[in-house]
Amino acid sequence: MKTTRLIALLRGINVGGHHKVPMAELSKAMEQLGCSGISTLLNTGNVLFNAPEKNISETAIEAHLQEVFGFSIPVILRTFDELSELVQTDPFKEIVVTKDTRLYVTFLKNKPKTDLQLPYFSADRSFQIISVSSTAVLSILDLSIGKTVKGMDDLEKLFGKEVTTRNWNTVVKLTNK
Repeated sequence: MKTTRLIALLRGINVGGHHKVPMAELSKAMEQLGCSGISTLLNTGNVLFNAPEKNISETAIEAHLQEVFGFSIPVILRTFDELSELVQTDPFKEIVVTKDTRLYVTFLKNKPKTDLQLPYFSADRSFQIISVSSTAVLSILDLSIGKTVKGMDDLEKLFGKEVTTRNWNTVVKLTNK
């Protein structure tokens, strides 16, 4: 049976001491679903794995993780190839990066319903959205303008709660694993 390399992006685990999910236990839970070649990155719910083609879904993973850990864990799945293609396009190449610049990719579970004029800026202009596709939002946070990530609250207001955000460096690392 043909397998596919996938990446599961989990939302809201191991944040501020809430919804603790040890990576070793997460790997074991993925193995129970028939996944192989499992590796995790950081402690924030980035799981790379191989799965039988058309035999795994976000819904199946979410149901199993809820059973194992006792609370709901939203999951967004992407193929390894999808993330590799995104990294290869180098979408932030025109951005001048300083010590205060943070580059983000927000992964969308569903196609966005908003018709946003780009670039979009938060009220204090510390946060901007530079691109929206059917699967992801690319954004930039400038901590020299606002010393808080409050501007990122705009992501949920604009795209709902069925999203999860990763720093660009994390996305790049996921494609190098």
